[in-house]
Amino acid sequence: MSNTLSTPFEKGNQNQTTTWHDCIAWYEDLAQRFPKVLRFWRIGTSDAGVPIHAGVVSSDGVFDRDEIKRTQRPVFFNNNGIHPGEPEGVDACMALVRDFCHEPARLAALGKTVFLFVPLYNVDGSLNRNNTSRVNQDGPEQFGFRGNSRHLDLNRDFIKCDTLTAGVFNKLFTEWDPDVMVDTHTSNGADYSYTMTLIHTQADKLGGGLGQFLRETMVPQMYVDMEKRGWPTCPYVNPVKDSPDHGIAEFLETARFSTGYAALHNTIGFMPETHMLKPFADRYHSMRALVETALDFTIANADKIQSLRRAAKEEGRTRREWPIHWEMDEANPSSFRFKGYEAKYKPSALGDYTRLWYDRTSPWERDIAYYNSFPADITVQAPRAYVVPQAWREVIERLQWNGVQMERVDSERVVEASYYHIAEVCSRPNAYEGHMFHDDVQLEKRRGQVKLGVGDYIVPLDQDNARYAVETLEPQAHDSFFRWGFFNSVLEKKEAYSDYVFEDEAEKLLAEEPELAAKFDAWKAANPSLLKDQSAVLDFLFANCARYREPEWRRYPVLMLD
Repeated sequence: MSNTLSTPFEKGNQNQTTTWHDCIAWYEDLAQRFPKVLRFWRIGTSDAGVPIHAGVVSSDGVFDRDEIKRTQRPVFFNNNGIHPGEPEGVDACMALVRDFCHEPARLAALGKTVFLFVPLYNVDGSLNRNNTSRVNQDGPEQFGFRGNSRHLDLNRDFIKCDTLTAGVFNKLFTEWDPDVMVDTHTSNGADYSYTMTLIHTQADKLGGGLGQFLRETMVPQMYVDMEKRGWPTCPYVNPVKDSPDHGIAEFLETARFSTGYAALHNTIGFMPETHMLKPFADRYHSMRALVETALDFTIANADKIQSLRRAAKEEGRTRREWPIHWEMDEANPSSFRFKGYEAKYKPSALGDYTRLWYDRTSPWERDIAYYNSFPADITVQAPRAYVVPQAWREVIERLQWNGVQMERVDSERVVEASYYHIAEVCSRPNAYEGHMFHDDVQLEKRRGQVKLGVGDYIVPLDQDNARYAVETLEPQAHDSFFRWGFFNSVLEKKEAYSDYVFEDEAEKLLAEEPELAAKFDAWKAANPSLLKDQSAVLDFLFANCARYREPEWRRYPVLMLD
């Protein structure tokens, strides 16, 4: 092989990863050499103004997305470098694409399937190179940083899209609508013998025939094939206590993460996590093996996967009940044959406590509890359509990026609709990825006459992208727009009172509004200690009286049409 076709990993000591500049220049050169195999192009710009690229490999030189969609060709998507400190997927993808170009038999094996890839997604973080930010990791010699130029983790940004980068990804993903995605990572955590561990779209959350196929057919076969390739693989090691000895839990990857986001599009997603304590060369080779294993399975089973995806989309068009929140079943674990190291404890040299360590001289292999059942604990009745007022343009924009079909209201009218009143919200005390995330949301469903304005958006659920709409617009969904704070302004009452004036007014209100008086009596009985607090008393009366009610306060703006 020509040295110019070798990757930086292959040229060096197998402990080096490419830089962004070298990576992009390498792909551009490769695309020029093999124009009938590889198309490589700029898909957008990051928050720091750095170009973001994608590529596609086709066995017959067809790169046009409309043509690929029209002929229903399978699409396999490999995303790399979302965390640039975890770069083995970046280098493995380079070698794989090169081999497609250089080896006719490997290219021909793609058949109808096209190989879509993002060579390095977090381009901002990749330029922030160091060798110190990954405290537990064995190589490479230099690598990028987890955060982007806004110090955000892009693997928490797929729904909220605070970054330009995530917006670019949303549009690319929607345009290509991949059947299977592999998003490459490196794991922190416990010590064990495996180099490769695997997160996949949680099967209960994916649901239906697609989830069943993933759990019963695809994942078991991939474990078998990885073993044959010399890289035994286990589920992502997510201990339920302090070590795997007590069992591990499947990772419930909600829509903020890449695989959870993929599930909103009925796409099977994998997030391989190589073990950070293994040498970089081993992580690289196991990652390439994993991507090839997933790709080969997709090629061989493309018709079945596509059929199940079509069925899932069609079911969503008429679905009346939607699960939107899932919880681990702690009472009924399955089991997994696991190869670990003995977990032991000893006094810490740093403080007055005992610390965990793993004794690699004491390996073990046995069945451990594997908590991989996540039944839905919140299910909602689906409306015929949602209505998103045009004022909430950030929400509308994200729905559009994800292919959600909407209709504009062409004349002002009053309709009967359902809506939510936000009864209670419990938020995180500290910022999480730039937001005050709402961990708990309690709702009251109400109904009444509401006005639709010209230009508001009606979102019918009789469409392929119904799932994305439901799981972003229903407030109690794991990663809804509401939980991420897109509608926070409705939680604030806009008018206030002067206490010395409202004292007299409140007495009149209690006399004129029997419902308020009853509520106040119940509140006093439940909160006797607050009767000494003037603000608490007057705030309750002001918030609950009919006369000074603000209809928009705590009313979730998205409406539901039956």
